[in-house]
Amino acid sequence: MHLLIPAAGSGKRMGSDRNKLLLPLHGRPILAWTLLSAAAADQITWIGIISQPVDQPAFQVLLQDLSLSKPVVLVDGGSTRQESVERGLQALPADAHHVLIHDGARCLATPDLLNRCATSLLSDGAALIAAIPVKDTIKVVNAEGWIDHTPDRSQLWAAQTPQGFTVAQLKACHERARIQGWEVTDDAALLERCQLPVKIVPGEETNLKVTTPSDLAIAAWILQTRFQE
Repeated sequence: MHLLIPAAGSGKRMGSDRNKLLLPLHGRPILAWTLLSAAAADQITWIGIISQPVDQPAFQVLLQDLSLSKPVVLVDGGSTRQESVERGLQALPADAHHVLIHDGARCLATPDLLNRCATSLLSDGAALIAAIPVKDTIKVVNAEGWIDHTPDRSQLWAAQTPQGFTVAQLKACHERARIQGWEVTDDAALLERCQLPVKIVPGEETNLKVTTPSDLAIAAWILQTRFQE
């Protein structure tokens, strides 16, 4: 299974002047934990890190320190996540038929989650996303700040990554998005725009996306707890 890791973002919401994935978390850069999980997942055989050229020297040093046994390739990212993923797809080896997309900032995803998503994708080829049921009551609010309605919580799931696709299908959806001018926040939304089915694979409560300083503190606590078990 081929894995693409979008890692071309900035650290603005983290209050950092550099890529947040280079910030320390429990003794290692954030991205290191993502890579270690991918390396420990039996189903993952190839890893592509989609990053801005300015960050690649630091990522190269990180890779040297980790000495992963699986091939890792650095891919130049674009100006948006969507463009970055499309560039990652173009950089896949010619024999890549299935791909998982996993945000570098979701550094707490376990090898088990990566393996379950890969196994599901390989077994039936259906596009998928990891997700968990929403616990909070969600309010839809209009532009003036008034509640419009309250959707049925039983039908709401919080999207995570990994998200899995056949390479040909995802490439076709990205090409259509460029032609139509679509802009989405994840790849599953592209398939929805193309009216293609996407199924849910149960995610993990601890698979949070490290975006703010409070997220970083929670992630550090989770890792500390894991090492104590």
